Amino acid sequence: MHAGLDASPWVRRWAALLPADASVLDLACGSGRHLRWFAQRGHRVTGVDRDAQAVEPLRALGEIVVADIENGPWPLAGRRFDAVVVTNYLWRPLLPAIVDSVAEGGVLIYETFAAGNETVGKPSRADFLLQPGELLRAAQGLRVIAYEDGFLAEPDRYLQRIAAVREAAASPGVAPRYPL
Repeated sequence: MHAGLDASPWVRRWAALLPADASVLDLACGSGRHLRWFAQRGHRVTGVDRDAQAVEPLRALGEIVVADIENGPWPLAGRRFDAVVVTNYLWRPLLPAIVDSVAEGGVLIYETFAAGNETVGKPSRADFLLQPGELLRAAQGLRVIAYEDGFLAEPDRYLQRIAAVREAAASPGVAPRYPL
């Protein structure tokens, strides 16, 4: 669906929070637009998707996990990543596992459809649309660096997106810096 598309501007913007050679989990990666983008920048990538055919061309980029994360067990239990990236995907029962997959000092970059999208196109089912503040609630325990919930034109869509970090222990007298 997203083959040949550039990485989301939201993902590109907040990728600056990652250290060089970071481990990146791209969840529901599909054809791999974000997986490719991070791999091209030297990051170690892991992609998860249920469509084995879609992810087959991505195997040379890094670790590819074919799993039905909605109907099967979480395939990455106990693993954490420097970045967890999720775009255009929502399965609410996984939100705790997604947040838990962010390593200390790591970042969650999440962007998907929100309530209101049913008035302009698909997805239109409430099951696939975030409610106001839902990502903020899901990311409790992380430090929110940026959050947006609103309408974006061309193409018309309602989105909710967040960039949040799991803060590492700071040195005394040194405040962490998260570039905006």
